[in-house]
Amino acid sequence: MLTSLKQIRSAQKLVLDEYGLGHLAYELNVRAAQLAKAEADRFSTPEKPRFVVGAMGPTTKTLSVTGGTTFSELVRNYEEQARALIDGKCDALLLETSQDMLNVKAGFKGIQEAFQQTGIQLPLMVSGTIEPMGTTLAGQDIEAFYISLEHMKPISVGLNCATGPEFMTDHIRTLSSIAKSAVSCYPNAGLPDEEGQYHESPASLAKKIAAFAKEGWLNIVGGCCGTTPAHIQALSDEVRTLQPRHINRESPQHTVSGIEPLIYEDSMRPLFVGERTNVIGSRKFKRLIAEQKSLKKQQKLLVLK
Repeated sequence: MLTSLKQIRSAQKLVLDEYGLGHLAYELNVRAAQLAKAEADRFSTPEKPRFVVGAMGPTTKTLSVTGGTTFSELVRNYEEQARALIDGKCDALLLETSQDMLNVKAGFKGIQEAFQQTGIQLPLMVSGTIEPMGTTLAGQDIEAFYISLEHMKPISVGLNCATGPEFMTDHIRTLSSIAKSAVSCYPNAGLPDEEGQYHESPASLAKKIAAFAKEGWLNIVGGCCGTTPAHIQALSDEVRTLQPRHINRESPQHTVSGIEPLIYEDSMRPLFVGERTNVIGSRKFKRLIAEQKSLKKQQKLLVLK
């Protein structure tokens, strides 16, 4: 069971531009990856190999919630970062702390473009974060989140950050029951206080995450904000003898999702799809097309009923 991730986070150009460092985005990512790789190689053994995962954060923009950028701009930023991490010899790429599926899709497209440019294709991992209300910031529950990215064929899908492991229990259980990939979990060390300090002890955090692993829900474990080498060591000790989750790659169900998932079987048919962008069925849409007006705010492609 993997118990540690080397991460290079939030180093996209549009984030670094906020600090006047955008022109260094490629260089910073390459060098960070090279440093992590050198240390991983120094400690790697045949019995316990070390890998470097280039973590690509959600940026400071959320396309579905706050806007502030475009899909194409995010793709360019993710492509540059992914290319740099590949050139820096990372072993895999991770889209992490994902809060908005549009951002995830921009990240995926950017990564695919980087694969094409470099001629190198690395394993992809995806990790989301669920807010206290039980959904991502953009409103998806864990089922909808997973279904929306299943086609990307990540080697793992999981949860990180958030408020700590206790809040993740139901979401990790659900994800474990539907995922055809490995499942990861690396929460914060609880919530920070007013001074930004985290107080979840290594022993406490390790036992809580290990409880998930004992249920057979996890393949990859680790720590996010507030965790230290002591947390990772305690976690490694707790899960050392545990069996990883069995990965069931069969998916007998048909699923689609938007904000909410739709899991359907033959017995549910027929399913009626209300099509809103139809010049025959919608006078308003026909008028907008005739007037060649922007449909950014008006269009709704498919509504499943």
